[in-house]
This record gives sequence, C-alpha cells and structure tokens, in this order.
Amino acid sequence: MARRVGETRPCSAKGCSLSSNIVRAAGGVVVRNGAGGREVLVVHRPQYRDWTFPKGKAAPGETDEACAVREVEEETGLRCALGRELASTEYVDARGRPKRVRYWLMQVESGELRFEHEVDAARWLPLAGASASLTYQRDIELLRGL
Repeated sequence: MARRVGETRPCSAKGCSLSSNIVRAAGGVVVRNGAGGREVLVVHRPQYRDWTFPKGKAAPGETDEACAVREVEEETGLRCALGRELASTEYVDARGRPKRVRYWLMQVESGELRFEHEVDAARWLPLAGASASLTYQRDIELLRGL
C-alpha cells in the first residue's frame, strides 16, 4: 500500500534498525460515546500538516504510561484515564531517527479541549469513519485494532 502524503517510512524499511538509540514516545486513542455512537479524537499539528492521535516523546526517566497521559493532556487539555494498551507503531521520523510510539485506549476524566502545544485543532469523529481523516496509514491500522 502506498504511503499517504507526509508519511515517514515504516521501520521495516531498508536502512532502519531499531536499537538503543530509538526515540521513545507514547500517546492515546481517546474515545467517547457520542450522540451517534462511539467517537475518537484526532488532532491537527500545523507543523506537520497532519491529522493524527495525540502523542509525544518521553522525557528521560518518564514511563511510557506517564508520557501518554501527559502528552494527551498537553496537546488537548483533556485529562484521561489509561485503558488497555493498543498496538505500537515503529517508523523513521522526519529527522531520520527510528521511533517507537506506544498507545493506550483512553477515556476522558476531566478538562475541556484546548490547544497550546503543537496542536491547533481537534475533532471528535465517528469511530467508523475516522480513518478517512487520518494522515498516516499506521494510525489507520491502529484504529482498525479497536
């Protein structure tokens, strides 16, 4: 399958070797029950011109779980509870570094949508149709895993 616009190459691509130098990141697939059924939150990052799930790099000494909760809150203003762990994605980032992102299913506990860090918009989309708005194939596969 061809990559979507802006897609970085998967880590299985030639020249990618996951090692101890891998960029560690985590994020969440935030879901809620909407008027028309289950909805998922996707965010827009103007720097990359993409629609994706909230995520970010782990700080030194930070657990992946803590990183996921922190990044979702920083990017959306929503404090979320971790659910089950979802599939991880691995790819080479825009700087040529191997990167692994761990994801968790999340439910909103408190907060209101706001955008202060890297994100300028967010959308709650019906789970069944959200893949059409996602920029990256790896995110579509993650969504299919729900």
